Amino acid sequence: MPNVMPAASIGRATSRMQTHRPVMLEEALAGLAVRPGGIYVDGTFGRGGHSGAILQTLAGSGMLHALDRDPEACAEAWKRFGGLPNFRIHARNFAELGALAAELDLTGRVDGVLLDLGVSSPQLDDSARGFSFGQDGPLDMRMDPRSGESAAQWLARAREEEIADVLWRYGEERNSRRIARRIVDTRAAAPLTTTAQLAALIAAVPGPRSRNIHPATRSFQAIRIFINGELQALEAALAAAPTVLGPGGRLAVISFHSLEDRIVKRFMREAAGGRREASDPFAPAPPVSRLPPLKRVARVFPGEAEIAANPRARSAVLRIAERAA
Repeated sequence: MPNVMPAASIGRATSRMQTHRPVMLEEALAGLAVRPGGIYVDGTFGRGGHSGAILQTLAGSGMLHALDRDPEACAEAWKRFGGLPNFRIHARNFAELGALAAELDLTGRVDGVLLDLGVSSPQLDDSARGFSFGQDGPLDMRMDPRSGESAAQWLARAREEEIADVLWRYGEERNSRRIARRIVDTRAAAPLTTTAQLAALIAAVPGPRSRNIHPATRSFQAIRIFINGELQALEAALAAAPTVLGPGGRLAVISFHSLEDRIVKRFMREAAGGRREASDPFAPAPPVSRLPPLKRVARVFPGEAEIAANPRARSAVLRIAERAA
């Protein structure tokens, strides 16, 4: 299968991986109710913190399938776990969860699916990826740099109205129209090609501000989500999860901002028999009524000790649901 990395171990994890802290590790493991002999899917391998804990619990039994579209993440998976017979890394978007399960004859047989949404700390810390304005770098933001438009390419061609809509819809940026106008005016003279350029441009636009975050935070989030189709991928994975899971199988999703969590919360509520909101702009497809029912198990937040040790966990929420027997 061309999208599966070869099973071979080629070395130790990088130092960047070793410093990466997986968020809500123990809570996610407990939420999945991982047991030896089970079949699990880590839809967002990242740098392998959650996958490593699942494999440790499996203790050589069962099977863990991991997905990630970031080639660096796939390389890390190969290095760390490629030699294990009960692990496979698939270079795919987690939106393809249903298709992958069908290809592997796992539909209705999986014991747990984990989705840890957003970007990983190593991605944010690597200035060459363009996810953060903390260090200057190319304005890229793609999870898979080999495909699709970069943020710079999109900003160079998008209409002002489209840019404003993306900033508002995916970043809830109250200054979206002014920022979009400044981007269009600026690119007429010279293209925006670096994260520092874009961050400085946004910071210079007058308008409402949040005291607690950099003025560019919401816009960077919005552009990243749009460029990578993150919310559409989440909807597709959620819609597939009930049929991928076997009876009693668990779905665990870690979200980091309200847009993601709103989608997860509404999906789990509707899958448990709750009423769909008619005005819901993020309602997943196919209709929940056609899927095997889920029951909501828990909503969990990180503890104070984890937040103190890992500030990125501060906004996290873990939601867990179980397919009815």
